[in-house]
Amino acid sequence: MWKKRTIAMLALIQVGLLLLVGRLAQLQLIDTESFANHNLIAESVAQRTQELMIDDGRGSFVDRNGKPLTKRYVPSLVLFPFLSTMKWPIEQVARIVGVAEEDIRRQLERAEGPFVLEQGGEPLALSANQMKQINDLRIPGVFAVNKQYSLETVYAPHVLGFTRPDRELLRARYPKRPLPPQAEAGIQGLEKAFDEFLLADGETKLLYHVDAEGRPLFGLDVKYSDPGNPFYPVTVQTTLDRDIQQEMEQIVDRYGLKKGGLVLLDVDANSVLAMVSRPNMDPRDPYKNRGAENQMVLPQIPGSIFKTVIAAAALDKGLASFGTTFDCSKKIDGVTRDEEHDYGTLDFVDSFAVSCNNAFATLGKELIKRDSDAFETYAEKLGLYPTAGWEGAVYHEDEFRQFPEERKGTIWHDRRDKRVPLAVAQTAIGQKDVRVSPLGVANMMATIARGGPAFKVRAVDKVLYKNGTTLFSFSREPATDKEPLAPETVQQLRRLLRSVVMEKEGTGRRFRSLPYAVAGKSGTAETGKTDGGSELINKWFAGYFPADRPKYALVVVELDRPGGLAVTNDVFAAAVEALYAYDRDKNERG
Repeated sequence: MWKKRTIAMLALIQVGLLLLVGRLAQLQLIDTESFANHNLIAESVAQRTQELMIDDGRGSFVDRNGKPLTKRYVPSLVLFPFLSTMKWPIEQVARIVGVAEEDIRRQLERAEGPFVLEQGGEPLALSANQMKQINDLRIPGVFAVNKQYSLETVYAPHVLGFTRPDRELLRARYPKRPLPPQAEAGIQGLEKAFDEFLLADGETKLLYHVDAEGRPLFGLDVKYSDPGNPFYPVTVQTTLDRDIQQEMEQIVDRYGLKKGGLVLLDVDANSVLAMVSRPNMDPRDPYKNRGAENQMVLPQIPGSIFKTVIAAAALDKGLASFGTTFDCSKKIDGVTRDEEHDYGTLDFVDSFAVSCNNAFATLGKELIKRDSDAFETYAEKLGLYPTAGWEGAVYHEDEFRQFPEERKGTIWHDRRDKRVPLAVAQTAIGQKDVRVSPLGVANMMATIARGGPAFKVRAVDKVLYKNGTTLFSFSREPATDKEPLAPETVQQLRRLLRSVVMEKEGTGRRFRSLPYAVAGKSGTAETGKTDGGSELINKWFAGYFPADRPKYALVVVELDRPGGLAVTNDVFAAAVEALYAYDRDKNERG
């Protein structure tokens, strides 16, 4: 009996040993990289590795002058904590970097891993010569490297967008591409549009192995881990001007613009110099208070801004000249007296300057009788509609978009409205179903200012390899395949836009005293009512300057403003003054 028990016990022990060996084989040989959703090899190495990330490997953004917009690189001194337990030429290093030995020792004693030497709470920035001297010493655990840091100031968050770690999204986007563990996906803005260019191949880091007590495990051999790609990460050179962008953001906030923003374009290049949207976005919590929405690329009710399109069509088709007169004492039905805005009979120039509704309702109805697609056609010719942002072929992608959040504008929801005189009149003054983006309005002003064909608006000029050579350049793309406006029509439009500022009753007369001569158009659109019954409005001013030699196109809009005075004109005026000062200082510097 006891023999049977012994044999059974031995059999159980043998089965147990076999199961244990099998389990060890599974852990060590089979599922080392995927056991219970863990990479056991990576985690075991991490337990005995100390490392310092030098560069996360994702591409970065710079402005048109090469100034960083997302990351900066500081020539830094990296020290490893095992230095505190060994003799090394600390006095030489201290002398080279100009820091007291005791300060270095104090930071070493506090360190729990590799760290960047600081001075006054900031990374100590080295010169190129200091870096060379340090690295020539070849001291184990002492390295001079260009360390990556995020910028403290967040520039143009609605243009650049943001990223987040999202493995599922990355796998869906790039099913065949190997992805480093810390890779992040571009979620919005240029980070999303250029995600495939920016995606990291891998981190650059310094690392070494330690035992349980933190002592070097394999001697003092610190490894430099680098993807080894001479071309990546790339740099995306935007058309933004960092200094101007910062100034525009400060102006918008100074006047308390809560919802809306501004778009500033370089007229010649037809590119974005600055774009500000409010509510502001906190990159750490982008969706709070709808801050992630870029109001400047979303369709908004334009109000009288749209009269510029009607004026262009009427002049181009010969329906009106500067001497044509209109009854500006009437509302858009042409019958009811306009008690609030009774201007009497005005010619076309004055009608545009005071933004006479009946004049453009009358012209709009006549245009639709002659050409039912006139509104859309001329909105396209001006680069206003349906979108304004750069679109085109980039390598394997035929419809690459620099503004992924931009939405198409609308003029008519129902084409049958073209047969309803009141609906046509409301549309002609930029109400009813008309929706266009501030980016589109800025593009329209740039088109007129340039006196030529309309182009798509760029926010990025080119993508640069790591070595500085060009990977891809974004050329100017036409906004439409339609014939551009006749040169004489453009000149007439420019005169009309200037009259808005210069005429005695012009809606832009506030800007007459600015250091740059301004031409432009105002707009006020009814958007709804508050809970208390007060009117909500969009208040616009769009224009270009200097009027005789246009350099900038600028749009400012305050959205859903509940009654009272809007700050649109204050922001526009301050922006013009700031740009004048910017240009003056630049010229003085040579």
